[in-house]
Amino acid sequence: MHHPLDFNAILERYPDLPPTIVAAYERCNARLGPQDGVVEGEGRASFQSLWDQSDRVARALAANGISKGDHVGICVGNGVEWAVLFLGILRAGAVCVPINTRLKPDEIRYQLHQADVRILFCVDRLLSIDFTAVLRTVCPEVDSALPSEQLPMLRQVVMLGTQVPAGCIALSDFLATGSDTPLPEAPGAQDDALIQFTSGTTSLPKGVLLTHRNIVTDAYFVGMRMGVRSGDKYLSARPFFHVAGSSLSLVVAAVYGATLITMQRFVPEEALRILAQERCGLTSGNDTMYLMMLNSPDFAKHDYALRGGWAAASPSIMRRVAKEFGATETVVAYGLSEAAPNIAMSDHRAPLEDRIEGWIIPHPGLELRIVNPQTGIEQPTGQPGEIRVRGWNVMRGYYNKPKETAETFDQAGFLKTGDLGVLRADGALRFIGRHKEIIRVGGENVAPTEIEDLLHTHPKVRQAVVCGVPDPRLIEVPCVYLLPREGETLSETEILDWAKPRLAGFKMPKFVVIVEDFESIGMTASSKIQKRHLVEHAIKKFGLETEETA
Repeated sequence: MHHPLDFNAILERYPDLPPTIVAAYERCNARLGPQDGVVEGEGRASFQSLWDQSDRVARALAANGISKGDHVGICVGNGVEWAVLFLGILRAGAVCVPINTRLKPDEIRYQLHQADVRILFCVDRLLSIDFTAVLRTVCPEVDSALPSEQLPMLRQVVMLGTQVPAGCIALSDFLATGSDTPLPEAPGAQDDALIQFTSGTTSLPKGVLLTHRNIVTDAYFVGMRMGVRSGDKYLSARPFFHVAGSSLSLVVAAVYGATLITMQRFVPEEALRILAQERCGLTSGNDTMYLMMLNSPDFAKHDYALRGGWAAASPSIMRRVAKEFGATETVVAYGLSEAAPNIAMSDHRAPLEDRIEGWIIPHPGLELRIVNPQTGIEQPTGQPGEIRVRGWNVMRGYYNKPKETAETFDQAGFLKTGDLGVLRADGALRFIGRHKEIIRVGGENVAPTEIEDLLHTHPKVRQAVVCGVPDPRLIEVPCVYLLPREGETLSETEILDWAKPRLAGFKMPKFVVIVEDFESIGMTASSKIQKRHLVEHAIKKFGLETEETA
């Protein structure tokens, strides 16, 4: 178990740790004003520009009745405008509520209501989406006057773009209202900064309450483990409405004075072009994103300057990232929204093989336990169990959900992650898999990542995703979805014959599905495969109706 450091001891040991997200940007403005802070497409903003523009946003929010602790939503794509609004909201002492731009109108309405959003910044159009039409479905009163019966707390919608419904206000007009308003008092370390909605795969999404200290401290240690340097160019296409986009991208860059280059939508060929053209030293991604880049026909067309970054990826993919990109300093990350989000990460200076194998180190001052999820009793070193964490990165709770908050902490105050991991004698952690995704084949527990990692070494496989599907005799059996490499064809027999001598019998996939893409079955905005959609697809495809699924 890792013993905690008193936070004052952390501040003494790391004197350059900023107290708030606002303080991190203020430091960048003072030291690196002219340097690009955020880049997206043609849009570029220096740290000074981000600071000056966010000042106007903060004053306008104050002029429109937003005070310390009020909740302000952002429903805008990745880019300079999102960063300016985020910083402006925080400088007003308010709490930012990022809204996932890929949600359906009912889901957006639920989040605005659940989070008590008072003002919403919304874009009129994003990529191919007419967001004004989406907004009208969310809240028809935007065409007349707010508030509405369904969203009684929402007083104002500020539109970015040319389409401004009658009950809304254009951004330029909104900013003008704050010209004579004094800037509110800057937030403190313990003040709330973000309400981050979880993905809600098993229930309604919950709003995770994270403070400035949660986020900025996490970003500080993440950047240290990644080896981020002032002036670095860091490409991250992670959506800003996820903590991987806010905490681990925007805030990491601000804490270390790096230029964050982002994308409204992750397109592997475009990402490769940006990495080469901008001479990016760092990037981030999950296994899907890295595979899409490594397996792209455009990969060999460019010369890269990539040295590292962070990945949520398996050993076979990490090995390819180090070898083919030359990014030998890449580190592995593990965390969840409730932990701001990173709990543990490998160090870019650690031996490459250790990082490839997925061994990661909890951040200073955090306590970690591996427990038997049924009994809550701590497991011996080397024995897998549920990862539990306590310390400065853990959320204050779920907003307006006291019951769910209480259920996610144990009696000792540790956050129950619901994820499986194992601790080494030296305190290093290895993430095994999401507890809910572990496949129970008869009496054996099978981690989907283990099968996926093997299948990724097959020369014709572009991506493999494994899930558990119902079985009348064994409870569950593995089912694999395979995306072939470009120009290759795969058959079920071929893959099973190849896997048989390499996998234990109980780990062998019982069902194989060859697909042309994952988007049509279920991909999230952060380019993660939604396994629950694959399970539903397999149940229908193979007629696996059970009493529970019927």
